[in-house]
Amino acid sequence: MEGMNITMTLLSCLAFMALVGYISYQKTKGEVNTQDGYFLAGRGLTGTFIAGSMILTNLSAEQLIGLNGSAYGYNLSSMAWEVTAGISTIIMALIFLPRYLAGAFSTLPEFLRDRFDDTVRRMTVILFMVGYCFITIPSVLYSGSIAVLRLFDVPTLLDMSYQASLIVTIIIVGSVGAIYAVFGGLKAVAVSDTINGVGLLIIGILVPTLGLIALGDGSFADGLSTLVNTDTEKLNAIGSEDDPVPFGTIFTGMILANLFYWGTNQYVIQRTLGAKNLVEGQKGVLFSGYFKVLVPFMMMIPGVIAYHLYKHESLQTIDLAYPHLVKDVLPQYLSGFFLAVLLGAVFSSFNSLLNSAATLFCLDVYKPMKKDKVSDEKLIKVAKITSIVIAVLSFITAPLLMFAPEGLWHIIRVFTGFYNIPVITIVLVGLFTRKVPALGAKVAIIFHVIAYTLLKFVWDVDINFIHIYAILFFIELAIMLGIGYYKPLAKPWQFTRKAEVNLSPWKYALPCAIVLVSLIVSLYIVFSPLGLVGGTSVYFVPSLITVWTLAALFSWWSVRRWHVRYENSLAHIGVTKAA
Repeated sequence: MEGMNITMTLLSCLAFMALVGYISYQKTKGEVNTQDGYFLAGRGLTGTFIAGSMILTNLSAEQLIGLNGSAYGYNLSSMAWEVTAGISTIIMALIFLPRYLAGAFSTLPEFLRDRFDDTVRRMTVILFMVGYCFITIPSVLYSGSIAVLRLFDVPTLLDMSYQASLIVTIIIVGSVGAIYAVFGGLKAVAVSDTINGVGLLIIGILVPTLGLIALGDGSFADGLSTLVNTDTEKLNAIGSEDDPVPFGTIFTGMILANLFYWGTNQYVIQRTLGAKNLVEGQKGVLFSGYFKVLVPFMMMIPGVIAYHLYKHESLQTIDLAYPHLVKDVLPQYLSGFFLAVLLGAVFSSFNSLLNSAATLFCLDVYKPMKKDKVSDEKLIKVAKITSIVIAVLSFITAPLLMFAPEGLWHIIRVFTGFYNIPVITIVLVGLFTRKVPALGAKVAIIFHVIAYTLLKFVWDVDINFIHIYAILFFIELAIMLGIGYYKPLAKPWQFTRKAEVNLSPWKYALPCAIVLVSLIVSLYIVFSPLGLVGGTSVYFVPSLITVWTLAALFSWWSVRRWHVRYENSLAHIGVTKAA
């Protein structure tokens, strides 16, 4: 890529980004001057914006490149992290979200203060803030900048060393991404995410399509035939113990990790807390689950295509498989659009994290510290300053990740394990018990940090880290329930309804969830020895027919009977009455 090509790529990229910025500005004018407007988009987000923002917040450059690299080097077993997340979105939409909206919570720690006490709130804020500021935000910025460097050869373009180019790229990418979060608040983040999400969908379809045409020497059908009939072990999603994700882990710690991410992680759930009503919130969360079943086709099949194209070549690392494929198959005139979409994915995760970190600090640290009432104007000013400070901190921290001897993925995995399981444990106990005291949550958090440190850094335990998640979850669950049994609250906790939006549930939420589960099961049938691996089995078609027959029956029954029962169950906790 030289001269005129570079200029056209950058100009087209900037044009698309400017369009996104302009639309975001027009959609947020005059709507970020209040606390709810800045932090929760005025509690007016529709399902489309919620789904678009949740998808782009979740998907980043590290997944676009890392998942394809995993497919290139191993098989489709890593799709479990994405596909099974659909189950977690169902639990979030049907169980967690009605309760969050009924309490009109702005943050997860605010709910934990209401359920337990202010100390539990502060402990979870510390866990989230340390994780966001020193690991999650810098790692998103670092991985996104690495993707830009690899795809567009920035060191050559700028005639600088790799390290210097990385620092420059981090500062540029981070500065532009921070603008949305600092000046536009959550709605600007959600609007920009939705537009970029459309771009990601286009690229996600285009790259594997062009890749199959290249694999078939100009014929899409021939390329598809090669993909499904040659080296079919690459299409296996049933991971063995030697694969990145053993199949058994799906049923232990993975569901817990995904439930933490989609049901309690502040920077993901914040856009659902800003829902216009429960119907729109449930639509947004469930639609994001549907997008997750597309991830194998958009972010892993290209890796398998790259394997067929480059298996006789020597790539320096499996993470170069997707960038290599994109360079070979994507027309030059689309390179700027691709760069804009890639940066959009990076910006989405980065600015969502900034906005959520600022929200946590302002609403769970700064505001409670002030004895006098804090004006919305003052709170928003503090939020903007906080975002800028965290952004600058990430500019300093992110380049240091290049010196991590065990790699970026290892750091993220290890650190997330410190807080994901205790958070989901205390939220579940908090939602579904009434007598467990704050002491139970405090002991569980302290126990987890100590136990996880010992298991990961002191003892040589030969257990997959995902299984360790499950083991610690059940121990911490037992601790909290045990304390609740022997030292229960003198007065059982009562849910206080403070809803500011209509909380009648979506009539089609249950059939939508049933179809989503059926799609997940069908994917595993297709990408298994029953399906494409080793040639289709005689049980392939009967299995799919059974799954979808049951889906049709359950969906019909849910509309006729289960919806009424579900609505009545929410009424018992004071959820369905309109605000």
